Amino acid sequence: MLAATPRLLVASDFDGTLAPIVSHPSDARGLPAAMSALRDLANLPDTTVAAVSGRALADLAEVAQLPAGVRLVGSHGAEFDGSPPPLDPAQRELHARLSAALESIVGDVSGAWLEGKPAGVAVHVRAAEPTAGQRILAEVRAGPASWNGVSATEGKAVIDLGVVHVDKGTALTALRRQTDATRVAFFGDDVTDEKAFAALGDGDVGVKVGPGETLARYRVAAPADVAELLTTLAAARRRRH
Repeated sequence: MLAATPRLLVASDFDGTLAPIVSHPSDARGLPAAMSALRDLANLPDTTVAAVSGRALADLAEVAQLPAGVRLVGSHGAEFDGSPPPLDPAQRELHARLSAALESIVGDVSGAWLEGKPAGVAVHVRAAEPTAGQRILAEVRAGPASWNGVSATEGKAVIDLGVVHVDKGTALTALRRQTDATRVAFFGDDVTDEKAFAALGDGDVGVKVGPGETLARYRVAAPADVAELLTTLAAARRRRH
């Protein structure tokens, strides 16, 4: 039983999982019930709680405002607990080239925007006119995403390009190792979360939010269901202690 494991790691994506998807990412807010459950879990012995997001770490901390004790992992695992990834001179030069090329591709298309990160740049087109958005993504795939040294991660209406090769699976594995977790639960909604689901082992629990193919064993419909599951898990683990 997950709640009874000696050392539990509970990790989750933020957007679309702890918070409903919104047109403007800066407006995203975690559901109060989810925030309360995360706080309860983080306060329990031998229990680690983490948010693993594609957002840059500073942006995640500012927007999510997660409870104290929740570990923050940004940029798909490139940023851990407030530490920016170290870049060598070649990576810094590639980062600058990447930013310039993407600015040229996105131009002044309404609803499309760039999210700068310490180790990369994300191209968002969710709020753009669909044809224009698809054109931008196609140009990014054919251009900067194919460059040597660039790691491309596609999500829903977003392509995240990085000069450091990481993903949510390697981030979850690192968290497991750091916390010596005996079981792991991971919640996510996007295609970028599939790497984390793939990193789960026997006895771990993966929960996919919403439709789409997934490696997760379980599925729920919406962030409100995640909040309910987290609340139930916190209560069960509290009884165990």
